[in-house]
Amino acid sequence: MEPLPDEPREVEGVLNPATARARDGELYLFPRLVARGNFSRIGRARVRFDPGGKPSGVERLGVVLEPDEAWEQNTVTAGVEDPRITFIDSLDTYVMAYAAYGPLGPRIGLATSRDLATWERLGPVSFDYQPSLRTDVNLYPNKDAMFFPEPVPGPNGKPAYAMLHRPMWPPSWMGPNGERLLPAGVTDERHSIWVSFAPADAVKRDLRALTRLGGHRQVAQPQEPWEAAKIGGGTPPIRVPEGWLIIHHGVTRGEARPGEPVPVRYVAGAMLLDPQDVSRVLSRSQLPLLEPQTTEEREGAVGNVVFPTAIDVRDGGEADVYYGMADSRIGAARLTRIT
Repeated sequence: MEPLPDEPREVEGVLNPATARARDGELYLFPRLVARGNFSRIGRARVRFDPGGKPSGVERLGVVLEPDEAWEQNTVTAGVEDPRITFIDSLDTYVMAYAAYGPLGPRIGLATSRDLATWERLGPVSFDYQPSLRTDVNLYPNKDAMFFPEPVPGPNGKPAYAMLHRPMWPPSWMGPNGERLLPAGVTDERHSIWVSFAPADAVKRDLRALTRLGGHRQVAQPQEPWEAAKIGGGTPPIRVPEGWLIIHHGVTRGEARPGEPVPVRYVAGAMLLDPQDVSRVLSRSQLPLLEPQTTEEREGAVGNVVFPTAIDVRDGGEADVYYGMADSRIGAARLTRIT
């Protein structure tokens, strides 16, 4: 998917989509549409396939979410960004987690749907105070959120709906002695992947319980050279025999020339999480699975970026990964041997 040249809502790019299969089996794409001034909406499009079964284009079907709420707006622009969608079978509901670009920076918003056409906001996510962290997770900007498709064991061993996310520790937040204001036990200030939980019984009584999360745990920190600057979640977890598979992104930074922004490079890798404790990584990529190579991945609003945000499981142990290309377009890559 590429921006239409005469469409004002796409003038700065189409990128970082969610995907979901409708009840009739059709695959839909939910791209971030960026208008002038970094004003972002979430659109909806039907994915077209070529005779060989590869995704080849889209049929645009309008916008499903506008940044209408005050917590999705700020003094400069507004945005509902980078959605991830999970169908949770036990709730018979599609759950969309997205970044709301509000007055205090990005935070996580949730919306739900029964049919992928009409979406209802549950509201912004709030994180319970956890004394062991000695801080309030709500104070920090947060992005890259996504839910597991079924209940998993929570911190107390009871079934819970788990959400991966990426809280960010702003470098300007310093204590009275010049120390970084990080949660207790966090020694690496680089952004990493976390998980939080909502009790399954509470969610079944009221879906809005998905917006009230506790049991916060760090899942994974940067480890490999291609993750040197930071990591973050990418595609919603899918179940494979060994555990929960996620495709994540890793970032490195280069040296900036005078008067120019710092160059970055985004690549994609994989992690396998323990099904009995989703905060535990069983294994992870030593090398990237996907790197910027094509012109569309190297040149755009932000060059040298592949940013995975959606996965569609296919027959035969394969899946299609949908990703942002240089913050300007949307591409797909075939992942094999997932089972």
